Amino acid sequence: MKKPRCAEKRGFLGILAAVLALGLAGCGSKNPLDPKKPVSLTVWHYYNGSQQAAFDTLVEEFNDTTGREKGIYVESYSQGSVSDLEAAVQDAINGKVGADIMPDIFSSYADTAYEVEQAGALANLSDYLDQEELDHYVNSYIEEGRIATDGTLRIFPTAKSTEIMMINKTDWDVFAAAAGVSLEDLDTIEGVVAAAQAYYEWTDSLTPDIPGDGKAFYGRDAMANYFIIGMQQLGVEMFHVENGEVTLNVPRDEIFRLWENYYVPLVKGYFGAYGSFRSDDVKTGDILAYTGSTTSAMYFPSQVELDSGSHAIDYIVRMPPVFKGGQNYAVQQGAGMVVSKSDQQHEYAAVEFLKWFTQTENNLQFGCVSGYLPVLKEASSIQKLDQVIEDRNLEVSPKTYDCLTTIMDNIADLTPYTNKSFKNGIEVRKVLEYNLADLAAENHTAVEAAVKQGVSLEKAAAPYVSQEAFTAWYTSFVQTLETTANK
Repeated sequence: MKKPRCAEKRGFLGILAAVLALGLAGCGSKNPLDPKKPVSLTVWHYYNGSQQAAFDTLVEEFNDTTGREKGIYVESYSQGSVSDLEAAVQDAINGKVGADIMPDIFSSYADTAYEVEQAGALANLSDYLDQEELDHYVNSYIEEGRIATDGTLRIFPTAKSTEIMMINKTDWDVFAAAAGVSLEDLDTIEGVVAAAQAYYEWTDSLTPDIPGDGKAFYGRDAMANYFIIGMQQLGVEMFHVENGEVTLNVPRDEIFRLWENYYVPLVKGYFGAYGSFRSDDVKTGDILAYTGSTTSAMYFPSQVELDSGSHAIDYIVRMPPVFKGGQNYAVQQGAGMVVSKSDQQHEYAAVEFLKWFTQTENNLQFGCVSGYLPVLKEASSIQKLDQVIEDRNLEVSPKTYDCLTTIMDNIADLTPYTNKSFKNGIEVRKVLEYNLADLAAENHTAVEAAVKQGVSLEKAAAPYVSQEAFTAWYTSFVQTLETTANK
């Protein structure tokens, strides 16, 4: 029998009301919290030292203010390094014996978050943030977090970084005056290579009785960034991703430019990579300059320590070099925060904390210590930075301040870039990180040994820097990338 038309209408209206109620809850307008029954949240991160102290200070402030008012209590735990954090998350997801339960919030890079999202373990943050709220954040930061297949948000941008160039000014000044080079020569990657060769030859000339003992001038952290951003500067998107499927773009000519401007100078000893990070190499006097994350500024040494003694050094912060004729792309990096899929109350509370943490004053306070850039559009200015420092009476390291203001002063001319996430993205990035760098280090050792036996640098390096050597490496490199991406 047919239902009476009025009953049909009542049924339709009931369904519509339920749908609207769910929609309103999804937009975050319905507050499921009760201050009398606080919700406890755990946060896992990889901050250590001063960064961890800065984060914990803000968590404590949140708990004493907004958290108390709304009924949210946050506990934060450092898991050690990024890799330690990733391992702890995977153990929790897989239910490994002895593993902790999944935290409510954890720091995550996009590639790792993508894998966790594929396991169905992340909350849909678009359910708790409307478009007006999202519009306050830097557009590219939000887009990076849209890793779900339907384009909804899974990564909340909390602190970002890019790359800068830092130089031992004290020893640079001596070299620059002697060799007739200038800071402007370091604007391009090719200019850095030329300056590095001049530095090697100049330091070699200081000990004429010991031929071939020139020193490296430059190094860089994060070789994966060199590949991805270098190719982008040359007009090639190395990893084109659509619907989670990646297309590799590795044209020979552009890859050759990367090879000849990193591998070749490293094999010859003009570039160097010795310690865990290039700031370590500056401290030991093995290099004068490097390209690294904005967060590395706090680790730039105040003195160089040699076997013969130590001496104090000053520093220079510059924008990183760009390929000659290339577009001014800069890496967009830094982990965001993701929320574990649970229930509306915990997910809502987690987003409330993250919104508070990314408010201009709070985010800049964290950045003043950590070297991370703020994520709100309005916060990315020197004026705002200075205002927060004054209002909150913050003590800021000059290196960190100069690093942040250098980026803020040039940010309008930069195009931030990070590739979209894809399956096996973590493994592919490791290929970029180690494949060429390890080969360069191995071949440099062989060249260095030959030079010590009296062979000229050019003759010793020749077999390793020839077109045939490039072709052999390039063929193997492309094959390794394709195999890794498609496994």
